[in-house]
Amino acid sequence: LVWKLEMATSLLKTSPLSVRTKLLHQTRSSLYNTSHGFYEEEVKKKLQQFPGGTVDLQKEDNGIGILTLNNPSKMNAFSGVMMLQLLEKVIELENWTEGKGLIVRGAKNNFCSGSDLNAVKGLANPEDGMALCMFMQNTLTRFMRLPLISVALVQGWALGGGAEFTTACDFRLMTPEGKIRFVHKEMGIIPSWGGTTRLVEIIGSRQALKVLSGALKLDSKNALNIGMVEEVLQSSDEAKSLEEAQEWLRQFIQGPPEVIRALKKSVSSGRELYLEEALQNERDLLGTVWGGPANLEAIAKKGKFNK
Repeated sequence: LVWKLEMATSLLKTSPLSVRTKLLHQTRSSLYNTSHGFYEEEVKKKLQQFPGGTVDLQKEDNGIGILTLNNPSKMNAFSGVMMLQLLEKVIELENWTEGKGLIVRGAKNNFCSGSDLNAVKGLANPEDGMALCMFMQNTLTRFMRLPLISVALVQGWALGGGAEFTTACDFRLMTPEGKIRFVHKEMGIIPSWGGTTRLVEIIGSRQALKVLSGALKLDSKNALNIGMVEEVLQSSDEAKSLEEAQEWLRQFIQGPPEVIRALKKSVSSGRELYLEEALQNERDLLGTVWGGPANLEAIAKKGKFNK
């Protein structure tokens, strides 16, 4: 097995950039910076003026995190402070090396109703709207690139920006009474947190155009039929549906964190990078697990996987 370790080391040495550098660049780099007219600290100061609610993160010993949007009096709408907290939680999750999976949910049987109208009214001019757009696109792109397998648990309503947030997750599960609606057209705007781009990837351009232009109310049955969600859960109870979501997610995160995280990073590369770059990234990621403990243990067991 020594040659396997030597091969992995050689793969790392021949990379133009170190694996760590390349992966950090892909995961944590921002879409927008000052060259795009985006001044993050200024945006943060403005968002800080709109308090209310919290974004809570619970990290379990089994490698599953639970991210809860907690502003139930407003159907878990994002206040300015919650937008800032979401970025903080994303950064925390980027550094959670033992993490493998993540469930995103809302408090009190609603997922999220988008932006708090107090924040929207206070940021009503086009310049502020563009700045908020860039801030949330940055945050949700970093969220989407997390080396964790993520699932949105849609209980009650996912409206507007809440519907967009579901598309940043790898998978979506709904309770029987769950509903998703991209309500942006009715508000005289379009999705601006990356929701259109991700929705097209999830359900295709024709279905996405119907959903967006019709501001369609997608109940759990319709969402399942068009491929928006993976499964409709049995229970609408808050605690029971969370248990169901955890059980559903476990089938995809069995195994060591380093392997699950490498798989997620590889899929993210395949989605976002040109072919040559994606293949190089796949090679680099292989170098982080080839000859590793999980690989050597599997070889030693001489397991057969065709049964």
